[in-house]
Amino acid sequence: MRAFLNGLARFRRGPWEMLASVLIGLGVVMLMQPYVLILYTYSFAVTLTGTVLFLVVSHFPEDEA
Repeated sequence: MRAFLNGLARFRRGPWEMLASVLIGLGVVMLMQPYVLILYTYSFAVTLTGTVLFLVVSHFPEDEA
């Protein structure tokens, strides 16, 4: 967990890509669930945020080995 947070703080690609992917997946799950209207309402915004974040993160430097 410490390495993940350190990667976020140093703007490295790996942890930020994972966060963006989780947001995209969460948005899709929110979109497909039929029970809670508020989740459906914000699903597009969450998916869009994850997608834009992924596009921005693709310009971050690679993780150091």
